[in-house]
Amino acid sequence: MPKNKTSILNKTEKKSSTNIYNDRHFSLIRTLQLADFITELNGFCGIMSVFSSMKYCLGDPLDTAWLWKSMTLMPLGLCFDFLDGRVARWRKKSSPIGRELDSLADLVSFGIAPSVFAFALGIRTLIDSIILSFFVLCGISRLARFNISVDSLPKDKYGKLKYFEGTPIPTTLSIVAIMGWWVRSGWILEKLPFGVIYKNSFFEFHPAAIVFALSGCAMCSKTLKVRKI
Repeated sequence: MPKNKTSILNKTEKKSSTNIYNDRHFSLIRTLQLADFITELNGFCGIMSVFSSMKYCLGDPLDTAWLWKSMTLMPLGLCFDFLDGRVARWRKKSSPIGRELDSLADLVSFGIAPSVFAFALGIRTLIDSIILSFFVLCGISRLARFNISVDSLPKDKYGKLKYFEGTPIPTTLSIVAIMGWWVRSGWILEKLPFGVIYKNSFFEFHPAAIVFALSGCAMCSKTLKVRKI
């Protein structure tokens, strides 16, 4: 069979297997399962966390209510992240785009939201922003690698992964917990722990931002194996 014809057949099979390439109204919505809507709630929490951090930036710096709302929404997203997989296994139903939805929701809730929260706290110089961007890009890369390698990773007799390569992106909530302690202690904006170095220069940055760089490197590591609970 000619190579180009084989390619066409493969594309046709791929389209039929996903069952979302059709002309029916709301075909994408019809494809989603209950677990996928729970995944969307994870993404919703991440988006609302970002908006809450932005609300703080636009308001009174002494009023930290929006910071607490932002911080609370991220672990709430984690609850939905745990729940969607359990629901999918319980109902024995999943959609073809479930894995992609899960990764995108995780990126918002555990990648973008924590970095925007850090920005709201005062980690916002040019170098700080570059470090936070690096952190988010590492999260993107880690999730992309997981999606293409998950089928080849070792699994137990129940089909669950034995370990993750690199730290899973939800572990970034540990950084959020640390920042929550800073908010509670009043260590925000000009009072951030470790202060600022190279002040009033191009290289001005907050050493507190380094934890995001380290977290990003840990997510992208291939040699670091994290046992799946």
